[in-house]
Amino acid sequence: MTEHEKISKILEKVQKQEIRVSYQENVDETLPVMTSKIGGCPSLPEDFVWPRYKGEAFDGVDKERPLSFMAQINLSDVAIYDEEGLLPHTGMLSFFYELMTMRWGFDPEDTGCAKVYYFSEGTALSRTAAPKDLEEDAVMPECSISFDKHISLPEYQDYKKLDSEAQGNVRLWEVYDEVCCELGYMRDNWGNRTKLLGYPDVIQNSMEEECESLLRGYRRGCPEDFAKIPENVKLEIKEKSTDWMLLFQMGTIETGDSEIMFGDCGHIYFWIRKQDLQALDFEKVWLILQCS
Repeated sequence: MTEHEKISKILEKVQKQEIRVSYQENVDETLPVMTSKIGGCPSLPEDFVWPRYKGEAFDGVDKERPLSFMAQINLSDVAIYDEEGLLPHTGMLSFFYELMTMRWGFDPEDTGCAKVYYFSEGTALSRTAAPKDLEEDAVMPECSISFDKHISLPEYQDYKKLDSEAQGNVRLWEVYDEVCCELGYMRDNWGNRTKLLGYPDVIQNSMEEECESLLRGYRRGCPEDFAKIPENVKLEIKEKSTDWMLLFQMGTIETGDSEIMFGDCGHIYFWIRKQDLQALDFEKVWLILQCS
């Protein structure tokens, strides 16, 4: 069996489905309350308490700020594409992130910089304006969105965990890239792709072990941080890292008069443990930002 054939066989076994998001700026009308969308005014319950985060922004000011509303997904819109049944098929998922501090997610102190809320079917929602102290630069433009199912394949560094012969084989990544293209997956290294589920478009490094480390209170910003974690805990982190899955990835959102970019052509990734998603518990969702 050639290297090409071997990689193809492995990828066909581990491939997933992702739900890609396309967007178009909304300028002419007010979208209905239950519409899936990016930005604008979210649809929220009357008693909703808008999340806030205290941290130092790029201008050096350290204060508490309201999170920006990033997107809402009416889950009935994506049920047809969720072949694995990972998401509820009714209700609304709402995503928030603090854009002025734009935390990277490698420090436990970043807890609260991003939030995900699930509102079950039947919850009374209404169009809700953001707090008045939300800065203009932190307002996402309102965009209507559409969805499409697409094949999803792992990053090469994660593929190497499945194929021991790939370890140390510098040239094999070129064959891997060719196979991915043949199977229909072009990786997004420039922070443009927004999607639900599937594998993340990794820009720097795998994130599952980072998520588990941060959940346990360990910082993961540099090798020195990793070295401080006890060896027995590292083994537990590695074992439990397989519980984590990508919930939502957002790339640069560009409209006629604005561009929301994460770092330098990066993505933000909302991660959740599989058992928490099954229990509809979004309290422990963790956000990581990566860029080139």
